[in-house]
Amino acid sequence: MSSRVRLFFILWLAGLAGVLSFQLVDLAALIAKLPAAQGKPLPISMPIIRLLSLVQPAILVGAAVLVGLVLAPSVGLSAPGAQALAEGRPLLPGLRAQLLPGVLGAAIAAPTIIICWLLWKPFLSASFVHSAEGFSRMLPPLTRLLYGGITEELLLRWGFMTFLVWTAWKGLQKERGAPRPAFVVTAIFCSALVFGAGHLPIAIALNGGPSFSVITYVVFANSIFGVVGGFLYWKKGLESAILAHALTHVGFLLSGLI
Repeated sequence: MSSRVRLFFILWLAGLAGVLSFQLVDLAALIAKLPAAQGKPLPISMPIIRLLSLVQPAILVGAAVLVGLVLAPSVGLSAPGAQALAEGRPLLPGLRAQLLPGVLGAAIAAPTIIICWLLWKPFLSASFVHSAEGFSRMLPPLTRLLYGGITEELLLRWGFMTFLVWTAWKGLQKERGAPRPAFVVTAIFCSALVFGAGHLPIAIALNGGPSFSVITYVVFANSIFGVVGGFLYWKKGLESAILAHALTHVGFLLSGLI
């Protein structure tokens, strides 16, 4: 088996661990908390819902891993730790330079997002605040660490951000030299906004419908980490963004607020 194939399976299995951890969530109780679902029967059976929550993300993670595997080397993006494992080299040297930046990234992101929550909270409906806090409590810590920390980084950074950088580099720079910093920064902010917007469906469902305050909070607060994670991925490597994302969730858990 080639190192590229091994790298694919290392990253995909890591992302799959996050997908599998979502099975720890009590989906029936979670759905029952949604205002639109209260008092109504489920349109499909719970086993089908659980199957879809497993199969669809597993396919998306596989596609994102493949995109990053093919495109990242061309634009100077990497996963040094996973690459070391795939090539049979020691893991620690590939991770050492990423550890401190990952910790610092979380130290920036976690309190900033918590402050955003406290600032926005007076402008959010009491029902949304109650539902959002209940939703957070229903997510097991392992799910938050694995799905948030690994799976989302593979989807948004390794897959989507890499694709944006590569597209700009190929289309506008004609594959000459390293990607211009402006292209990478633009990709970071675009992928961060997509990351923030990706949290809107559940937030709107918890709110019982869209509202300006919910939309602005969800997109802005989640984009904060998207920017931090994007810069860490660019400058240090994917594992640095993964570590920062996981530790940011640790910060949320310790705060008891979100």
